[in-house]
Amino acid sequence: MTQIYALALKKDTKNPFPIESDEVAVTEEKPAVTPTPIATPAAEKIDFDGIESRAAKAPVAADNYSGLSANKGNLIYNVQPPFYYGRAAETSPSLRIFSLKDRKESVLVSPSGGFTLSNDGNKIMTATSGGFAILDASPGGERSRKPVSVGGLSVEIDPVAEWNQIFNEVWRRYRDWFYAGNMHGFDWVKIREDYKKWLPYVAHRSDLNYIISEMCAELTVQHAYIDGGDYNTPPRVRVALPGARFEVDKASGRYKISKIFGGQNEEDIYRSPLTEVGSDAKVGDYVIAINGENVTADRDIYSYLRGKADSAVSITLNSSPTAQGSRTITFKPVTNESDLIYLDWIEANRRRVDQMSGGRLGYIHVPDMGAPGLREFIKWYYPQLNKEGMVIDVRANGGGNVSRMLIERLRRKVLGVNYRRADEEGGTYPDGAFLGPMVAILNENSASDGDIFPYMFREAGLGPLIGKRSWGGVVGITNRGNLIDGGVVNVPESALANARGEYIIEGYGVDPDIEVENDPRSVIAGGDPQLERAVNELMKKIVTPVKLPKRPADPVKVQKN
Repeated sequence: MTQIYALALKKDTKNPFPIESDEVAVTEEKPAVTPTPIATPAAEKIDFDGIESRAAKAPVAADNYSGLSANKGNLIYNVQPPFYYGRAAETSPSLRIFSLKDRKESVLVSPSGGFTLSNDGNKIMTATSGGFAILDASPGGERSRKPVSVGGLSVEIDPVAEWNQIFNEVWRRYRDWFYAGNMHGFDWVKIREDYKKWLPYVAHRSDLNYIISEMCAELTVQHAYIDGGDYNTPPRVRVALPGARFEVDKASGRYKISKIFGGQNEEDIYRSPLTEVGSDAKVGDYVIAINGENVTADRDIYSYLRGKADSAVSITLNSSPTAQGSRTITFKPVTNESDLIYLDWIEANRRRVDQMSGGRLGYIHVPDMGAPGLREFIKWYYPQLNKEGMVIDVRANGGGNVSRMLIERLRRKVLGVNYRRADEEGGTYPDGAFLGPMVAILNENSASDGDIFPYMFREAGLGPLIGKRSWGGVVGITNRGNLIDGGVVNVPESALANARGEYIIEGYGVDPDIEVENDPRSVIAGGDPQLERAVNELMKKIVTPVKLPKRPADPVKVQKN
């Protein structure tokens, strides 16, 4: 959150937010004064001596302010909703005005986008959910709000000129923001000239992206992405998905349900339609009809579900391939089953770890280092604090920026134990400290912050790394605004070094302590050699489990005579 302040540039400046007095001011009539011509003001001089003490706080509460502007007598600004990692805020952004005279804040537009103040300070143009609007830049200005019609506007685009501008803009951003000022020793000007000669042959935005990508790749850095732009791609057909798999029964010419993905229906991302309350679908059921249309195996079953993603779907099922005795259920479909596939995989891993260890080991998979990964870690870390050992799996972790939060939590050491009246086993101080040994699994697809986590896991002495060498890309990227056609370029701006001042990981990855290959034969047969080796290594370490001390005897504080 931020606070609004005024900074006095001169020592004799009056406080713009003086203490309000409840005394009534007495005004006296003054003789008329003949106005004098306004002279051109001389250049203002700033009194830098003691300027740091001349800040006056505006009488508004701290909030998420942006776009602060001012006109005569008012402050104008946007207030953004609070940021929550992984979910949307419950409030909308708003355009507000604060009257210096009345000491009151009022909302002009909500929800709102950015705004522009006219040159004379009297009008505001702002983006709204319905387009654009103009209103008075004064308290009560919301009543003057009028929409701005853009119906007759058109923009003429010269693609060739636009592509040239984008090419040069990307080159400039790398020149100004690339983390290494020496551009890794390459002649960045010469590289631009080498690739600029291909611009006359660009016929599509994808061609341009290819040329720019190749140019940036000359710097031999992993995070060098150019994406998006004016592709004019048509919208994709949305398919209603039931969270299930089907197989063809050749004898009947019907589809059968071969698998229903188990869900965690309390979470939207893991909602499995055919497992929700009221659903009576079973593995082995024949699909007789979808939305009343007879279903046969001579058509792809998903063709019956095209374009039906935004409405309820009815499916007729039966234990036999006939309509007689069938039943019809209605479900709300999903449009993507990737989260259900992921959940199915980690649940199988968790069962494998539990069975191999006799329930003694815990298992956590972290899919990325963003909001989903943080959510998964929190969801599974605390319920497994009583386990004797823990497998932390970051295979196929696509990165993000929360590895430091995970490492901070995992490396907590027990400094004390808290006991309540009925507690035989106390709680750790600090809270949430894990007692037992740990191992981490990584593979070739552990990338970016998914590279950093295993490196820091080992650096913190948390346990060995098992699997295959990680991807090796850790120079952090920043998008400094969209390109002219809405495309995006991410410039590698922040490189990671170890505590000894040496750049690490980039271009190589992180070696495991114990290298294990998940060979295709084993995986196809249902095995997971990397996970199995992790369990075996931990089982060696928990022969004598680490436990909290027993509860001490209750103290006796009665003074004996």
